[in-house]
Amino acid sequence: MDLIPDWIRNYPRHHLRDDLLAGVVVTIMVIPQSLAYALLAGLPPQAGLFVSILPAIAYALLGSSMVQAVGPVAITAIMTFSVLSPLAAPGSALYLQLAMWLSLGSGLLIAACGLARLGFLSQLLSRPVVSGFVSGSAVLIMLSQLRFVTGLETQGRSSWQFFESLWTNGSSINGATLALGLSSVLALALARTSLQRWPVWQRLFPLLVLMLGTLAVTGLALDTRNGVAVVGAIPLDAALQSFALPDTATLQALAGPTLLISLIGMVQCITMAQALAVKRREHIDPNRELLGLGAANVAAAFSGGMPVGGGLSRSAINVSAGAQTPLAGVVSGLSMVLVLLAGTQWLSRLPLAVLAASIMVAAWGMMDFKALRQAWTYDRADAVAWLGTALGVLVLGLEVGIAVGIGLSLVTLLWRTTKPHIAVVGRLPGSQSFRNVERYTTETLPHVLMLRIDESLFFGNLQAIETRLSLELSRAPDTRDVVWIMTAVNRVDTSAMEVLTATNRDLQDRGIRMHFAEIKGPVQDRLIHTPLWTQLTGQVFLSVPEAYRALQSETQGSTDAALSI
Repeated sequence: MDLIPDWIRNYPRHHLRDDLLAGVVVTIMVIPQSLAYALLAGLPPQAGLFVSILPAIAYALLGSSMVQAVGPVAITAIMTFSVLSPLAAPGSALYLQLAMWLSLGSGLLIAACGLARLGFLSQLLSRPVVSGFVSGSAVLIMLSQLRFVTGLETQGRSSWQFFESLWTNGSSINGATLALGLSSVLALALARTSLQRWPVWQRLFPLLVLMLGTLAVTGLALDTRNGVAVVGAIPLDAALQSFALPDTATLQALAGPTLLISLIGMVQCITMAQALAVKRREHIDPNRELLGLGAANVAAAFSGGMPVGGGLSRSAINVSAGAQTPLAGVVSGLSMVLVLLAGTQWLSRLPLAVLAASIMVAAWGMMDFKALRQAWTYDRADAVAWLGTALGVLVLGLEVGIAVGIGLSLVTLLWRTTKPHIAVVGRLPGSQSFRNVERYTTETLPHVLMLRIDESLFFGNLQAIETRLSLELSRAPDTRDVVWIMTAVNRVDTSAMEVLTATNRDLQDRGIRMHFAEIKGPVQDRLIHTPLWTQLTGQVFLSVPEAYRALQSETQGSTDAALSI
């Protein structure tokens, strides 16, 4: 794998202006988002600014997408909070250390998958499962921000725990915080719909809301008089946390979350990169994407400690700002350094309620009901996987929710493969095409049963195939030839080979010959050395028309012989 990307070796100079401008614009517009997602992760808000520097540069140098932007993202943030909050108090020194180890572990794992060319692992989660996971997580994200919008302390890793905590502490709502938070939610929600024609203003609006919120807190002294929570001082050395090795039990507790956050991060990053590449008529390297994302998370571990990922909104801003190459990501990271060096005093009075409002509105946009409707119309099993994953996340938490979704997907896959589609086929009149006799008007041969199996043969679907054969033979007891059409069969495992061998013997005892047609080369290469091949009572035809002609000639010959007698 070439570690020096082509865009560096052959940088198109005419893109320099666009990339420089896009990098600066992205930096300005993602400041509120970076602060908010760090807050969502249970980390100091400034952590979101710190992990917008080195991770962005690392991905730009090692990733393959031309315009994807890496940084704090909502899904990664809520997963960080979900897995670490049971182990340590959010914001504590131990919590920061655990976040660093989570980022480092997931980064090394993702990078290792990229170096081992395991990019295909991102395909292990179906789109309905990912969509259900994101939608369920979006609800949890909104619930988790209620404590900042209301001024209450809510706890929990699932929706019912949040509601229980909210109910218990409901009498302690901070009126000023609630008014500020709800007004911000309303303003941001209206902006998402009313400013759709002006995307630049729509993306700048959250920054404007944050500025107005900060002015309100400063002018009315809401933080000192009314107890409205604010970001507070942002020390520049907060990014340089020292690593301390946790105890063995804690490391073991982090193993599962590290694997989960790595898998979700890989899926999200590659999916986003592919979507952007399609729109721009470009190509990506999934393995290089993993290397870039892994390096970004390793860099994040040493600068802020917050796991990062490929962000939808960040990438959208990057594209709309005119980015053409990853240089925009490098410029964005360096611009964030200038922002921090210029001073962050203006951020200290920024109200957490406004940050939480921006998170809640962004999370609402993550709700993918369209995918649910489409799945329900096209494939109810996928819709069940969507619902199961989303409800699992809401009721049982993120880790169990994604496990439920994967389990449902696997069960659905197994159920489908154990119920293979099998069709009795005949010839379309006047042609050499063969189709399902239940769907088309076809010609069939007397005493010949032609069965097409539309699935590979393995131990799980053999009973269904035997049952269908018995049913068809009971409908046509005078059958003398059975032809298995193997066009869609890509594999025949040992159990299937043995069952087919036994079926050949059983049919022989009943005076019926068994034939094959259109066996694929790799399948035939394996079967040719088995008893099935040497004991086969019929023939192996290269094509279905050849089998039809051969058996038709035999049938006509038998008929002519009977008439001559």
